[in-house]
Amino acid sequence: MLSALIVIPLIGAILIAFLPVQKEDKFYRSLALVFASILFIYTLRIAFQFEISNPQMQFIEYIPWIADIGLNYHLGVDGLSFPLVLLNSLLTLIAIYSSDKTVERSRFYYALILILNAGVFGAFLAQDLLLFFLFYELEIIPLYFLIAIWGGSKRGYAAMKFLLYTTISGFLVLGSFLGLILLSGASTFDYDPLNSQALPLSTQILLLVPLLVGLGIKIPIFPFHTWLPDAHVEASTPVSVLLAGVLLKLGTYGLLRFGVGLFLDAWTYIAPWLATLAAISALYGASCAIVQKDMKKVVAYSSIAHMAYILLAAAASTPLSITAATFQMVSHGLISAMLFLLVGVVYQKTGSRDVDFLRGLLNPQRGLPITGSLIILGVMASAGIPGMVGFIAEFLVFRGSFPIFPVQTLLCLVGSGLTAVYFLLMVNKVFFGRLNPELSQIPKVLWSERFPAFILAVLIVILGLQPSWMVRWSEPQTVLLLTGQSKLEAKAN
Repeated sequence: MLSALIVIPLIGAILIAFLPVQKEDKFYRSLALVFASILFIYTLRIAFQFEISNPQMQFIEYIPWIADIGLNYHLGVDGLSFPLVLLNSLLTLIAIYSSDKTVERSRFYYALILILNAGVFGAFLAQDLLLFFLFYELEIIPLYFLIAIWGGSKRGYAAMKFLLYTTISGFLVLGSFLGLILLSGASTFDYDPLNSQALPLSTQILLLVPLLVGLGIKIPIFPFHTWLPDAHVEASTPVSVLLAGVLLKLGTYGLLRFGVGLFLDAWTYIAPWLATLAAISALYGASCAIVQKDMKKVVAYSSIAHMAYILLAAAASTPLSITAATFQMVSHGLISAMLFLLVGVVYQKTGSRDVDFLRGLLNPQRGLPITGSLIILGVMASAGIPGMVGFIAEFLVFRGSFPIFPVQTLLCLVGSGLTAVYFLLMVNKVFFGRLNPELSQIPKVLWSERFPAFILAVLIVILGLQPSWMVRWSEPQTVLLLTGQSKLEAKAN
């Protein structure tokens, strides 16, 4: 069942790219939407068959592949990865739907999005370390082209910077995996915490540090963050949706699956440093967001701050904090995707994202009142207003982390408070006051342009009112992730 999630988008990409008949751009968009819809429906089908109470891997597929190097085609899904699989499926559908109907080189564009989707699916499903790395690297190629070809005026610089940073990230992750297999004497790259638990603490730390740096670049965490604002600013709106909503989660997912899962002893040893780094990153991201003049940069730096909360929760390594980390990944994915979508609408209709130029957009006659209202809702969710998914996610993170790291948690709480500051500054300048006379002829926003944001807004509210619908997916797996060490040691003995 899981292989279909990888194969279907690849078939769609090949069909779109090599279809011999030349069609109009909207034909390729429609074809891409068909494949994305099939994927989303198929993911929902898996969701109905998923046993929530079972913490073990489900729908396992195992095929020996290249025995000489120990590579196996090994897929599986559990409560830690499946919420992200659902998120990837939903946001890919939204990204394709939100793409410009007249996008240039549409065949190449939609093929790249589907390849990107397949790579992300593969990374979340892979239960072989080398297989994870292959999918982890696969998504770099389409994302590079999506920024370099369809980005803004500085797209070449942003795309190259992204490529260099993420390539280094991949080398560090691969080096850690190779070191683990070499030093543990394992014959395959299959995900098996037993291989690392037998290693001395010093060796575990030696392997964990490059893994943390590599995944920290992907998240990104200060000081490895500088590629992200440039990539977001230059990327088109659908690409920013995928970048913030899904691709950054490869880093945090890797922290939980491989950092905590493989090197629990070393993780516990360096956890105070990680929690401190999370606090620094949260405060830095929030402080930078306050001074930005580009709406997209405000949301980009906000992502740096909110992704740091996941690192804090992972560092605490309590059952509640690990569950909270998964919840925060989904929460940030929904909120950031919604904000980038709406900022894209503002830019499309006004031709600007400058917070000093835009003002009065809530004007009910000549402005963008519904778009502005949705942005305010997204801002409230990001700031942690009760009744929305952002509040529950951050509350769980801070509640699970405070008993372990009280000082770092309090500093992250300050960063969370600053969220309201920089978003309120942006909203106050852009949407309130008298409408800028230069914006008197703003085109009307069609219902179809707002529809994806409405879907995300509904999910943000529903999961804020019923968080158990999300928590129950990952809670059994997070308990197993932290208690598995004693079970593994017993199995080894």
